[in-house]
Amino acid sequence: MKLKFFLFALLVVIATAQAQNTGTVSGKIIEKSNKAPISYATVSIKDNGKVVSGVNTDDNGDFTIKNLALKSYTIEIQYIGFRKYMGSVILSDNKKTAAFNVSLEEEATQLKGVNIVAERSTIEQKIDRKVINVGKDLTTAGASASDIMNNIPSVNVDQDGKLSLRGNDNVRVLIDGRPTNLDPAQLLKQIPSTSIKKIELITNPSAKYNPEGMSGIINIVLHKNANTGFNGTYSGGITFGQTAKYNQSLDLNYKTGKVNFFGNAGNNFGTHFNDGFITKTDKSITQDLDISNEDDSYLYKVGMDYLINDHNTLSFYTTQNKATGLGFVNTTIDYVNSADNISNMHQKSRYQGPNKTGTYNLAYKHIFKKEGHTLDFEGNYSDTKETQNAAFDTETTKTDNTSNNIVYNDFINDKRKLSTFNVDYVNPLNEKTTLEAGAEARLTKSENNYTTNNPLVAIQISNYTYDTDIYSAYVTFGQKFKQLSYQLGARVESYKVTANLNKGLKKFDDDYITLYPSAYLTYNLNEKNTLQLSYSRRVDRPSLEQTKPIREFSTPLVTSYGNQELRPQFTNSVELNYTKTLEKGSFTTGVFVRSINDQIGRILRPDESDLNGNKQILTFANYDHNTAYGFEVSLNYKITKWWDIQPSIDFSSIDQDGVVFLANGTSKNNPVTVAAFNGRMNSNFKATKRLSFLLFGFYRGAVDGVQNNSHEMYKMDIGSRYTLLDNKMNISLRFNDVFNTMKYAFDTQYPYPQSGQFTWESQTVYLGLTYNFGGGKIKKLQRKQREDNTSKDGGGMF
Repeated sequence: MKLKFFLFALLVVIATAQAQNTGTVSGKIIEKSNKAPISYATVSIKDNGKVVSGVNTDDNGDFTIKNLALKSYTIEIQYIGFRKYMGSVILSDNKKTAAFNVSLEEEATQLKGVNIVAERSTIEQKIDRKVINVGKDLTTAGASASDIMNNIPSVNVDQDGKLSLRGNDNVRVLIDGRPTNLDPAQLLKQIPSTSIKKIELITNPSAKYNPEGMSGIINIVLHKNANTGFNGTYSGGITFGQTAKYNQSLDLNYKTGKVNFFGNAGNNFGTHFNDGFITKTDKSITQDLDISNEDDSYLYKVGMDYLINDHNTLSFYTTQNKATGLGFVNTTIDYVNSADNISNMHQKSRYQGPNKTGTYNLAYKHIFKKEGHTLDFEGNYSDTKETQNAAFDTETTKTDNTSNNIVYNDFINDKRKLSTFNVDYVNPLNEKTTLEAGAEARLTKSENNYTTNNPLVAIQISNYTYDTDIYSAYVTFGQKFKQLSYQLGARVESYKVTANLNKGLKKFDDDYITLYPSAYLTYNLNEKNTLQLSYSRRVDRPSLEQTKPIREFSTPLVTSYGNQELRPQFTNSVELNYTKTLEKGSFTTGVFVRSINDQIGRILRPDESDLNGNKQILTFANYDHNTAYGFEVSLNYKITKWWDIQPSIDFSSIDQDGVVFLANGTSKNNPVTVAAFNGRMNSNFKATKRLSFLLFGFYRGAVDGVQNNSHEMYKMDIGSRYTLLDNKMNISLRFNDVFNTMKYAFDTQYPYPQSGQFTWESQTVYLGLTYNFGGGKIKKLQRKQREDNTSKDGGGMF
């Protein structure tokens, strides 16, 4: 008992002595304009720039920070929408308390709406990515993210909406750093261009990221709503082509206290047209195609972020996507000197079916006391169901004027389930050193069922499953010095795939463990000149569509199938980038070299079932080892107060050696050097404070490939933008492809000499409107909010 009493007394003495040698800072924070107290403002005490203590103000705007060592500090006070306050604190034996009564002044942009967007876009080079900060000039490009992507250096979007980066379409798309499990071409059409804050081009991703995507990652970062209370954004637009297409989206947000609720809804609908021809020159057979697609898609998202306390945040959201498509393909084939006396053939095809994807995401974030020290857990589940009911009506007319009809239906049912679990840990060991580590599990289950009543095929019912299990872990270590910084990392990944056709008729299994290292070195020559050298190893694995040995689409002369035995392609990439900050802009350039093993590419081969040598199979194959290199240059420069330009060029060259098929059914290696050149010029003219004009030019050079040769493409766009209602409303007008020059033309010798051309609705007029509402003056009862209340990954459109 005496010992316990002695220890208790000793602790009391120590605590009393310590209290006598510490100080206290207290005060009250109010709004300058009306003297109303500001609750939940952040008050930080810093010692040489490092936070040593901090609190939030209470409902009356009061705060108290105790147990501070007797020395000199800096006090920093912040609250959303107000100018930051900084002052000095001196605590000593003679002055152990300090009081601060501070009036915060509102930012000038407080009443300008939900999203404050710069007039023009800017480009900056960071340690592992190029960042395009999206300004109003880019949002004028069109209604959706898909419309503005062709304005981004090194990025291309083809007529089907498929993305490519540096001439390669093996690219991964993320939204706010997260996968969406939706087809990128469809996803980008759903995101309003005005919702985009910046676009990150990660051409050489570190080990922290999934290694999938040979050419890298495109991460689209959306605006986060920073206003308390109820507010939102409405965007709508009409695209005039052969017919009108409509798009609209509504983004709503409500913040109160520790909770942030958000909801979004987007819709696109309209009919899109595409037509073209393919001529088989050795037999003068011409295939004309007239294609139309009636699309109607919806995307909904609801979720919430909850700040449990200053160190723990919980977030949840669900995204529901539904698309109904109706496609018509009319194919007419004219024969000359046909071996089986065919004069012509006409096929009417119809593809119809809804697609549904439901995604559910739960995330938890823990913030340790040390600044930058975090732990994140995240679980994501998505369920996709796609159905396609295809009808084919083929009429064949022979030279003796007799004819016959074949009518049949195909039905395809796809199911995909993806479960992802990951944990990420960040620990700044000191001011110069940071350690990051994490682990992830991705489990994918896919099933494809195919049924047909086509009398010409032997197998009329097929079942195909394609399952993958991926487990990975990574670690990165980085240090930052005065002029030099580096980061080293490695990711180890276990990959298992199981493919099964017709319950055992044909199986394919693969199971391996791979290491993906990465390294970054950045050197700042001075404040305006930066050099960066980087290395990474990546993989592009075959998808369900590339592997399933079941018809993807069909015409009388071409049928598309997957290849069940495709191997993954691996890429080792080295880059050197240079960034120079100019007085009126910035200049960036870079070179890269890639070594590619087993590159996946499209091939055409003769259809063995056709004895006349007219039909072809379109499928996939692995090429031999390839080497690629290239460079890119971009400039962002403000010539005058009213005129700025953003030119960019990029060039890539790949030494490819792939297999091509000949008309007699044999194959051979076809080594070629595939060179691709792209040029862009974006120029903005500011006529008045509210009115501005845009001029955009694009050129893509001809490309000679392993399978076929693509011809050059080019266009010019003009546009204008007008702002009103104190910048809360924007009206955009854009005339795309003014001279109607965009088209895709090609020629090839394999497996037969043939050429073709496709055109689409490239020449269009877009009229769009964006309106921001809410986000006005913050009332006292809405003040239980601080910047960290919302998870950085929560909210936003997707």
